[in-house]
Amino acid sequence: MVFWAANFIVVKDALSTLPPVGFTMLRYALASIALLVILRWSDGVVRLPRPDTLRILVLGGFGFGLYQILWTTGLTSIPAGDSALIIASTPVLVAVLAVIAGADTLTPMKFIGAALSFLGVVVVIAAGVGISMSGSVAGSLLTLAAAACWATYTAFAAPVLRRHSPLVLTTWATIGGTLVLIPPGLAQLLAPGALGPEQAAKIVPIVLAITYSGVFAAALANVIVFNGVRLLGPTRVITLQSFVPAMAVVLAFVFLAEPIRPAQVVGGLIIVLGVALTRWAAMRPATA
Repeated sequence: MVFWAANFIVVKDALSTLPPVGFTMLRYALASIALLVILRWSDGVVRLPRPDTLRILVLGGFGFGLYQILWTTGLTSIPAGDSALIIASTPVLVAVLAVIAGADTLTPMKFIGAALSFLGVVVVIAAGVGISMSGSVAGSLLTLAAAACWATYTAFAAPVLRRHSPLVLTTWATIGGTLVLIPPGLAQLLAPGALGPEQAAKIVPIVLAITYSGVFAAALANVIVFNGVRLLGPTRVITLQSFVPAMAVVLAFVFLAEPIRPAQVVGGLIIVLGVALTRWAAMRPATA
């Protein structure tokens, strides 16, 4: 969660120099290579995850490819702290998708939790737009759509862990996401004016950002999280995501000089309360 929280700040800073999807393509290409190396070292062999190869690649296209396109594009127009708070609604989206898929039922408590969480998102979006161009409705909606993509991946990838390790799942899902990112990423990087003297002057910070965001946030963090899902279950692990927006808001204040606004605090607390109610409602049948 610390890796993910810091990634909001690293990516936000990097996007001041590189186009969003172009930067993301570079870091996910590095993440794919790093994961293949780790997989070869860990398992002694790299093979396709049959019979789930296509399913994992498609899910990775949503959870890593489309998610990153939407998230990084949205991040160019909203503060890093707001982005982290909106993404924090993911656990509620996972619960809603479980209901749609018929894997869960919509209880009154889950409905209240979902409504509260989205109310918190509305508070954050409205406050961001209302402060002299510090945010945009389009950027916030793109970020919310990105959260829906990650929720889709989380909800539908969990059953794959019964047949494949978290490392295998993350490796091939990341590769699937990278394949989605390559066409628009190359288009952005090869566009006139995308790469020039400004990028050359900041080559060291750019390389460090790509390395951190690709190896630690995209590769290692996802392996750690899905290993936790296998050992502890998705409910306990996904709840820890509530710590990400709080850490991201503080880190954005320290490193990017983004002010901590009262509406961020209020909206963040509402989101966390909604997530907590949703997860508590999901756990009740198992503990009754």
